[in-house]
Amino acid sequence: MTGLPLFRGTVRPEWIDYNGHMSEAFYVLVFGHATDALMIETGLDSGYRESTGCSLYTVESHIRYLRDVPEAAHLAVRTRVLGAAARKARFVHEMYVVPGPESEPAPGAAPVATTELLAVHVDQQAGRAVEFPEPVRRRFAELTEAAPDWAGRSIAAVA
Repeated sequence: MTGLPLFRGTVRPEWIDYNGHMSEAFYVLVFGHATDALMIETGLDSGYRESTGCSLYTVESHIRYLRDVPEAAHLAVRTRVLGAAARKARFVHEMYVVPGPESEPAPGAAPVATTELLAVHVDQQAGRAVEFPEPVRRRFAELTEAAPDWAGRSIAAVA
């Protein structure tokens, strides 16, 4: 389904909130680590950041918390690139609870959480968006897939 490896983690005891499941802040943490893994896979790694002073900044995100996640759960996060332009990239992460630390999500498994992100390539010294280098843009293009049906939604007004 994707050319990217799954990001993996295990829910730590300190991530559990007063309701007995993973606190919302730690979903964001896990998704942030998955974004870091995406950056490595597309050439935006620490060496790139040090040599160019450029990095990827998240400018918008939409998270859906779909199922409670218990302590010690093994997580696998699938990342899909939905598209990239000169200075921007759009991608999603889908978080799954899996049986073991190296397990794959079962075919047809429902994610426990999802996030859709829009990120901008920023020259940190100039403080502005700049174009991706050609190899990074090419890698994003190679990885681009169709958006899942849940992507592109927003929060509706409360009636």
